Amino acid sequence: MDRRHFLRSSTFFTIAAATGTLAACGSGSSDSPVPSSDAEKPPAGTFAFAQGVASGDPRADSVVFWTRATAHGGGSAPIPVALQVSPNSDFSALAANVALQALPEHDFTVHAKVTGLQSGKTYFYRFVAGSDTSATGSAKTAPAADAANDKVRFAWFTCQDWTVNHWQAMSLIAAETDLDFVVHVGDYIYETVDASFQAGAAEPAHTRLALPNGEPLPGGVGQYANTVDDYRTLYRTYRTDPRLQAIHQKFAMIPIWDDHEFSDDCWQDHQTYTNANTQQTARRRGATQAWAEYMPIDWSDVRFDATNPSYANISIYRDFHYGKLVHLVMTDERMFRDDHLVNEATIAQLQGHDPVNGSDSIGARYFVQQPVLAQFEALDAQALGRTPSILGTEQTAWFKNTMSGSTATWRVWGNEVTLNRMHVDLTSMPPPYNAVYVVNCDGWDGYPAHKQEILGYLKSNNVSNVVSITGDLHAFQCGAVSDPATGTPVLVDFVSAGISSTSFYNYLKAGSQGSPLAPLVATPSGFDQLLQLNNPDFKYVDHDAQGYASATVTADAFSVVFTKVKPLNSDGTAPADPVLKRTRLTVASGSTAVIVEQM
Repeated sequence: MDRRHFLRSSTFFTIAAATGTLAACGSGSSDSPVPSSDAEKPPAGTFAFAQGVASGDPRADSVVFWTRATAHGGGSAPIPVALQVSPNSDFSALAANVALQALPEHDFTVHAKVTGLQSGKTYFYRFVAGSDTSATGSAKTAPAADAANDKVRFAWFTCQDWTVNHWQAMSLIAAETDLDFVVHVGDYIYETVDASFQAGAAEPAHTRLALPNGEPLPGGVGQYANTVDDYRTLYRTYRTDPRLQAIHQKFAMIPIWDDHEFSDDCWQDHQTYTNANTQQTARRRGATQAWAEYMPIDWSDVRFDATNPSYANISIYRDFHYGKLVHLVMTDERMFRDDHLVNEATIAQLQGHDPVNGSDSIGARYFVQQPVLAQFEALDAQALGRTPSILGTEQTAWFKNTMSGSTATWRVWGNEVTLNRMHVDLTSMPPPYNAVYVVNCDGWDGYPAHKQEILGYLKSNNVSNVVSITGDLHAFQCGAVSDPATGTPVLVDFVSAGISSTSFYNYLKAGSQGSPLAPLVATPSGFDQLLQLNNPDFKYVDHDAQGYASATVTADAFSVVFTKVKPLNSDGTAPADPVLKRTRLTVASGSTAVIVEQM
């Protein structure tokens, strides 16, 4: 059975062809997948769509549609659901009318990819179960890959921790009027509850989370999701927020994951809460299953096999064409990456710490001395017989071929972790701090040879007009990223702050208390200046921020707006007027120079 046939017959994912115009459901059409007589239907109020509706992975002729349907009072019986897709907001004619089943083995989620749609066109969709109808969503197909389009608009966001701050940035995204799509670059959920880094206040709408099978975090503070039911609980809860529902309802989303969809700073199926780097294959598979169930992703173009016992039973890297103007290339920087280069247990032993139960992320993954990183990289390369990488061998080859083969004006890299260089020279400080530090070795800086390989390939193959759209760091950043071998700028990295997650600055401030490093993070502006002084390619930084980013792309320029939002009000409520500051950053076609304007 080939993969496409399997997906067509799967209870998890349905592919259906648009058939032009059908009579609307309830008209008595034989095409209707629900009973045509009201007397045959369960009464209104029998079913609910509490997580709203969503669409995703839009292409020139297809979109994936999603919902979750449940019966009031619970139960495990399958629920017949009809997906209706129409070019008209009143559903007076249907382009597709698809029979689906919401099944308990998939947490009552349904996915349907409708093909044969017209390019560059907005479609409306809804789901019907019995006499109950979901909210109406809208989704726009991409222009054909050879279309001479003159503009593309999209937003991207990241790091939406339910348990801290507020989600008002989502209201601003939903209020955008002309977006073609949205991108999520990871950390859609946070797998931990009540962790020490989640000690800040949250808006009243976000009540405390509870995990059915959560395991205690090392140190005894908080829990982490451990089973598929735990991860499903998180997605179900996050999707009840009306602001997140509004984004999904209004725009098709192209999602990728980062670490918190499984485990903080994860690699493959390993968690990094302690120096043991424990392998947790069953947990990884449970996290993958829940993500697959809740994301509106096109499983006919990527690989997911729930029956495969490996942690790597999934492959989600893929690309999208938006006319001749934009080629969006989405990568997966967790499933295939090698372990972080610097071994936490070794660092712990050198400092007299517990090499198993302790946590030595500082010194191994953050604020790593550059000579130490180089030594470990050489040892790891020798052990692996190749360059340690973030993308892995197969994805690296795919990425290179995809980028060099692209004929679009702009090549947009959907990239989870920072490409911008973040080094700090502290050689003037007293021992043992007198060294050059790599601030974040969980990002591309932590795999310097692989970073040079990617950048060198783009440079040597004349792959121009490359911009990356990035998340993870909980900060706004923008700068040119240079090929380390030549110092030549290759691309521009735009990093968006998180929707609500605690800022990168505040993490560093808390972690440095009581150490000689504390003066370096005494104020947000002082830390920003320190990073810019040590990394002159930065054109804009704000490491104490929450918000999102949006882009306007034309043949002449790639223009990004960073929207920073206000913190919680003094009474702990979310600000009704959340915009604190907007900054526009523009790169001209053929250039890596960034023009910064305060709006």
